[in-house]
Amino acid sequence: MGSCNNPGLGSDVLETLAQRLRHYKPPPRQIPETATESVSHQINSDEKSVSSITDHYQPPKLKRAAVLVCIFQGNNDDLRVILTKRSSTLSSHSVALPGGKREETDADDVETALREANEEIGLDPSLVNVVTVLEPIFTKSRMLVVPVVAILSDAKAFSPAPSAAEVEAIFDAPLEMFLKDENRRAEEREWMGGKYLLQYFDYEAENKRYVIWALTAGILIKVASIVYQRPPAFLELRPKFWDMAFSTDIPKQ
Repeated sequence: MGSCNNPGLGSDVLETLAQRLRHYKPPPRQIPETATESVSHQINSDEKSVSSITDHYQPPKLKRAAVLVCIFQGNNDDLRVILTKRSSTLSSHSVALPGGKREETDADDVETALREANEEIGLDPSLVNVVTVLEPIFTKSRMLVVPVVAILSDAKAFSPAPSAAEVEAIFDAPLEMFLKDENRRAEEREWMGGKYLLQYFDYEAENKRYVIWALTAGILIKVASIVYQRPPAFLELRPKFWDMAFSTDIPKQ
């Protein structure tokens, strides 16, 4: 695994947040009896550890990626998350969390997320404290995306350095906004006879407008719900295929 030091959290708010995230337990899932379990990877964190739930059953021949949900305390003591606007040269020119595809040399999802964040935005892995790994999300492109949640205790120590080839802009947004029914809209979609909603959040930072939507919005709604211990103030209606990572009923191409 890559470097993952345990810097002091720096405030009671961040310490409480870290404890809450470390104790997060995913809802019960029906894991197939044929599933095999591998040894969970342990992340030492402030003399405690969190286990990656994603080391359980994995459907075969699926691409895998990890994203870093990096939370820090803003100037107004609000909790904020780091986001990127992808480069216009990439096929996906949208707002995203730092992250990318897992490489063979990556020991686990945590290393993937930290490596990608370092490459994309210049975030030194030693500055963050990884506190939990959430359930993988299955996308229509047949990829498992694993959210890795970390805390940046000293935001001033981070000097953003965007990769010109991948990132057009780096910005941050308040985490709580993903629970509010403000500057939000939803688009109804259908998949295999079932309806779902794609959530869109409009946000402005430094006179630039951003739209945070789809998978990125879904991950941040999930993280915000855990952090603030309440559901969103709107109907979420997540795509059912997002939760198919542990299912044998994986849709075929």
